Amino acid sequence: MSEVRRRRAVVLVANDAAPYSRGLRIARTLTDLGFAVEIAAVGAPGLPREERDGDIVIRRYEPLGPWASWATGRARSRDPRRLVELAVKGLFWPVHVRGWWLALRRQLAPADLYHACGILAIPIALRLGAAARTDGRAGRVVYDVIDIVLESNSYPGLRGPLLAWHRRRERRWAESSDAIVAVNAAIAERVTERWRPVRPVTVLPNGQEARPVPAERPNLIRAATGLPPERSIVLFLGRLGPERGLDEAAEAVLRLPDAALVVIGFGPWADRLRARDAEPRFAGRHVTLPAVHPDQVQAWAASADVSIIAVPAASLNQRLSTPNKFWESLSGGTPVVVGRDLEVMRRIVEADDLGAVADPNDPADLARALAGILDRPPAAAAALRDRCARVSRETFAWEVVDRDYRALVGALVPAVGPVAGPTTLAPSGERG
Repeated sequence: MSEVRRRRAVVLVANDAAPYSRGLRIARTLTDLGFAVEIAAVGAPGLPREERDGDIVIRRYEPLGPWASWATGRARSRDPRRLVELAVKGLFWPVHVRGWWLALRRQLAPADLYHACGILAIPIALRLGAAARTDGRAGRVVYDVIDIVLESNSYPGLRGPLLAWHRRRERRWAESSDAIVAVNAAIAERVTERWRPVRPVTVLPNGQEARPVPAERPNLIRAATGLPPERSIVLFLGRLGPERGLDEAAEAVLRLPDAALVVIGFGPWADRLRARDAEPRFAGRHVTLPAVHPDQVQAWAASADVSIIAVPAASLNQRLSTPNKFWESLSGGTPVVVGRDLEVMRRIVEADDLGAVADPNDPADLARALAGILDRPPAAAAALRDRCARVSRETFAWEVVDRDYRALVGALVPAVGPVAGPTTLAPSGERG
């Protein structure tokens, strides 16, 4: 008789997980289901090799082998042949995580469940799952479609036949997975149409863990910035970089009589935005703060008067997106202004009157939408905040939206009996 072992799960995250909020929520659900859980992330300068979140182990694996020099995503300085480098990046995409893949193959202990967060993690998840099955583990693989990367503007070098080839590769990876998860119903419908999976796609939105909203609104942003109490706070959360609507949001806030744009996040534009804080026309109207831990975001979001997601919908991926910042704002009772072409978020906002919609490329229209929220009488403003928090808590809280995922995991890796041997769920097909 096979020995009964504690089930082990690995959440594969192709970033430094410092932290990655979706991966952390998934790991907490798996821990609650009785798994020993590891988040396997990418090593980064200044971050510890290992840390913990309760019983969850977060390990960062330094890229190894000949692909390690590509880990930054930049061309190698020692090779002056730029065209050759671009060809290598296109043909062997995604080259920047292949060194991480090698480290995982050599160093990661086998598991019963691999939850691959995104297209950068699914190829190695399939290889690891196959190896785990030879070790007597269940080795099940879940492909979490967090973005439609190959229908986005994230990789402009992928075009034409090369892009079509990578899309066929992704389809094979999806077909080889034991199950597919998507961040919202619209993306689930899109990948179902393209891949025709045998098992229905499980929708797992980026809902936030339910935390009680305090009777008195937090004041964290004003305490950190020194902004006066009469100045309205417009909040931007998340990654700081191009095509995020940051310039347009900054200009929109200047059109309001007394408001400030407060930016909380990380990314390549952080220094640029901090420099803007000091520019005379933005002084006191534009403040940049560092990112905060996901467990603290709700309180910081609740400290703002309105949140802005002014992303231009330049790709299908953006039009169908529902990023963490959207759910984080609503969970804190903070209404949102979203770009008019962000289809999924717009439907949610308009269905329950959770904010406003505007042209993300037009600062004047953004200012109009912001003013429509900020200028509400106190009773109407309080009702709006209560509605945002209630809809988030009752419909989109993590404890509500993860129920189907829990059932899926229970079917893939049962909680009782030996964790070994083949099952009808065993994947077949390309392993990376």
